[in-house]
Amino acid sequence: MRVDASSGRIEDVAWRASPNRGPRPAGCLPSLIVVHGISLPAGEFGGGHIEALFTNQLDTRDDPRFAHLAGLRVSAHALIARDGAVTQFVALTERAWHAGSSVFQGRRECNDFAIGIELEGSDSAGYREIQYQRLEALVSALRAAYPAIGADRVVGHCHIAPGRKSDPGPAFDWARLERNLGIRPPVTQAPVAAP
Repeated sequence: MRVDASSGRIEDVAWRASPNRGPRPAGCLPSLIVVHGISLPAGEFGGGHIEALFTNQLDTRDDPRFAHLAGLRVSAHALIARDGAVTQFVALTERAWHAGSSVFQGRRECNDFAIGIELEGSDSAGYREIQYQRLEALVSALRAAYPAIGADRVVGHCHIAPGRKSDPGPAFDWARLERNLGIRPPVTQAPVAAP
C-alpha cells in the first residue's frame, strides 16, 4: 500500500468522496492516526450503511436503530471493512470529521492534525485477521508519507476522548501493532472536558 502525500490519496483503494470534510489549518500536516471501530446497526456488519453514513446517503427512517443518526455529519479518511476492503472518503490533506471533542498530548481538536481510520467491528466482536493486515499496511504507508506520525502517535478514539468514546474497544489487539510495527501502546488520558 502506498500514499501519495501531495494528493492525500491512498493508492489502489476504492474512493467515495464524503462531503463531511474541511481544510486543515494552514501548514498543518497529519501527525496522528486515530483508530476507530464502527458498525451500523450496532453489532451488525455489511449492508453499506457505514458508507451511506459517511456520504450523507443514510436514510435514518429505514431502521429505527438509525434514528439517533438523523442530521449527523461524520466521516473518516478510510474504512477497513470486515473482508479487508479499504475505502477512502476524505483526502489525507483534508480534515475528516471523525474525532469530535478530543485531546492528544494537550492539543485539542484532533481532527485538525489526525487521520481517522475506521475498522468495521465493535468493542466486543473484535476484528478479523485481514483487517489487521490491511491496517498494518496502511499505518506503515501513512508513517512513510507523514514522518511526524511517530511510534507513539497511533491511538484509539478511546485515548483521545476517554469517557466519551470506547472504540476500537477492549477486543482490539494493540499488542499486535506493537509487535509488528513497533507502535508504542497508547496511554489513556483524563476525560475530555467541554471547551
